[in-house]
Amino acid sequence: MTLTPHIHTKVAIVGIGNVGATLAYGLMLSGLSTEIVLIDNNYKKAEGEAMDLTHAVPLATSTSTRIWAGTYEDTKDAAITVVTAGAAQRPGETRLDLAQRNADIFKSIIPEIVKYNPNGLILIATNPVDVLTYAAIKISGFPANRVFGSGTILDTARFRYLLSKRFDVDPRSVHAYIIGEHGDSEVPVWSLANIAGMHLNDYCEVNQMGCTPDDLDDIFQQTRDAAYHIIERKGATYYAIGVGLVRILEAILRDQSTVLSISSLMNNYYGLNDVCFSLPTVIDRGGVERVVHLKLDQDEQTGLINSANVLQDTIRKLKL
Repeated sequence: MTLTPHIHTKVAIVGIGNVGATLAYGLMLSGLSTEIVLIDNNYKKAEGEAMDLTHAVPLATSTSTRIWAGTYEDTKDAAITVVTAGAAQRPGETRLDLAQRNADIFKSIIPEIVKYNPNGLILIATNPVDVLTYAAIKISGFPANRVFGSGTILDTARFRYLLSKRFDVDPRSVHAYIIGEHGDSEVPVWSLANIAGMHLNDYCEVNQMGCTPDDLDDIFQQTRDAAYHIIERKGATYYAIGVGLVRILEAILRDQSTVLSISSLMNNYYGLNDVCFSLPTVIDRGGVERVVHLKLDQDEQTGLINSANVLQDTIRKLKL
């Protein structure tokens, strides 16, 4: 469906740190949204980012995008509110270590969004994203299809990039997913990974490109641990997740029914319930349209169940 200009293309971003500001920049460049409101407890910071971005609008897009610093009241009529606010992951700290600190922050953020924008969608990008997506669903009281997280969209992008380097093809020609937690228990779906419609093992054999189990395990370890290495070197990750969030917003605002690996509430997925984690998911203007049921091999099923158990253990410890 083609996006109708100037109707319901307002996006609110809560939390204008590295990720929020990068998202705003990418969204402005994309021309997807006619209005972008930046909300942060440091209003001057949000105001400065808005001023800087506004000065780029005449140079960047064919759409006249209005960008301004606002308050929660300005989430009114936003098609979607993206939450990037929260404490940052420290060097050596896992995403799950962040859970209670950021869940407490959400207790003040989510009710304000609900108050002023009861009909919009909420996209969670704050880590640990799966746990906080679950918290946001419970705090908001919204239907589960309207609250979802960025999940493993970034892990999947990293996975495809590393596979593309190994096999010397464009990353967009690699089809593979990381599912489960956006974190240490995530699961690579090797059984469905393919290039040019060929399973990875078949591709390697036919094209005489060796890929040993150790080679593949190394690719997965680099995928899983990428954030730790980036944080160690520069303190935070924000460019790739910013682009990932823009891609999710594009699927929503253009009603594309795109399959992306995002985090949502599970309902009897391999017997798993009442937990949020990532799977290939069809998203459109209404949010989560449906979760794609994958035919996983036994090891992948076991890994997914373990990942869900890790997340549920953390959720049970939260004071929501």
